[in-house]
Amino acid sequence: MNGWGKLLGGWLLTLLLGCATQKELVSPVVPPSSFTFEGVETVPDRWWRVFREPELNAHVERALTANFNLESAWQRLRAARALADRTASDQYPDLDALFETEYEQDAMVLDERFALGFVAEYEVDLWGRIRSRTRAERFRAQATYFDYQATALTLAAEVVSTWFALAEAQNQRALLLRQVAINEKVEKSLKARFGGGLIRSADILRQQQLVEATREQVLAVEADIAVLQNQLAVLEGRAPMNPTTYQAEPLPEVPPVPEAGLPSELVQRRPDVREAYYLVKAANQDLAAAISDQYPRITLTASLVSAATNPSDLLNEWIRSMTASLVAPLIDGGERAAEVDRSEAVEAQRLAEYGQTILIAFQEVEDAWELELKQRQRIASLLKQVELAQRTNRRLTIEYFNGVVEYLDVLTALVEEQQLQRDLLEARGDRLQLRVALYRALAGGFETERELAAAYAALRKQEAFEAWQKNKNLKPPPKRR
Repeated sequence: MNGWGKLLGGWLLTLLLGCATQKELVSPVVPPSSFTFEGVETVPDRWWRVFREPELNAHVERALTANFNLESAWQRLRAARALADRTASDQYPDLDALFETEYEQDAMVLDERFALGFVAEYEVDLWGRIRSRTRAERFRAQATYFDYQATALTLAAEVVSTWFALAEAQNQRALLLRQVAINEKVEKSLKARFGGGLIRSADILRQQQLVEATREQVLAVEADIAVLQNQLAVLEGRAPMNPTTYQAEPLPEVPPVPEAGLPSELVQRRPDVREAYYLVKAANQDLAAAISDQYPRITLTASLVSAATNPSDLLNEWIRSMTASLVAPLIDGGERAAEVDRSEAVEAQRLAEYGQTILIAFQEVEDAWELELKQRQRIASLLKQVELAQRTNRRLTIEYFNGVVEYLDVLTALVEEQQLQRDLLEARGDRLQLRVALYRALAGGFETERELAAAYAALRKQEAFEAWQKNKNLKPPPKRR
């Protein structure tokens, strides 16, 4: 076989390898048959509405409209789609108009020439290099779309989580103020008994210390409230100088356990997993394009030009030409082979990231469920502890007034009861946060106002184009004689 035959054989072998890269993606993780729990309610797209809190729903919708991080993700999506369209344009010929003037002057004569025409250029996508690049950008744009969906889902979860944290903090403040009032009432009672010589002054001092300690906790909770209000404002795209006011109301009940569905369905539903999936497909097409870049390129060029020494004569005579060029890489210092190796490594990297994303998705579901289950059991234990602490406090108070026990025993019981009440409220807030995490782990994407507005604009544009086409094809009415 001569040198040209070997070179052609090498190109054909590389072509076969390039075609082999365009394969179906096999998941690196085999999903288990089921999760370890079963629920009773399907998770809706806008899962935060299951809490039946209209004000909470309003805050989430405002954040989805005005949050700057989500707006940034949307602009990234627009840029990715525009890049995909730009890459796809390489599949079509380029047509350029030209106008040239040329001046030459010697000692005696001024020579002036003008040229007007059109030049078209088209690369024949013989090996699929341009198609692979186009597919890669389309897949990347799709991955960016799911990144936007994941950003919206995360934002909604942050708003709901912040809202419940604010609700818990407001309830903690109300509880602490009630405890301050109780402790002050006990202090007054002790002072009255001290006036009768029935107790020691140390008992009053201990009670006053408890009053101040409870007031100090009120200040700490109020600081938390201010921070959470500022955080909620920023999530909604507002300056934190005008924080949201929230009246302390009982924390909402936790809805029934949501239906987990199948792990294989979760892989198809979660936007972060879908994003990782399309990044793998994009990397696969990048590899195909890198392999195809080692093949010869065929470019067709056509021109239609009119040239004259006088501008008025430009359109009198036209010169047509068409050329075809074949460019074959021979020596590039290993650049193209290195790009193939790099693309293979990136594809393997994206596949590993895809597998890790799937495993993390399963872990988040299982972790959220297990933590909520234990939190529910912890709340039941705290309820019993609060009841026992209340009974202990009442019994010791009676014994103290009867002179059986020291006031230190009563004070210790009072402090334990009040701390258990605060712990119980915190545990209920934590359970709400864990339910938010479970919804976040199970939920899929949802359409935002930006997507709906973009779809509506595209529809109107298509309708306008179709109407223009219809009117363009209408024949004019016959003239009356």
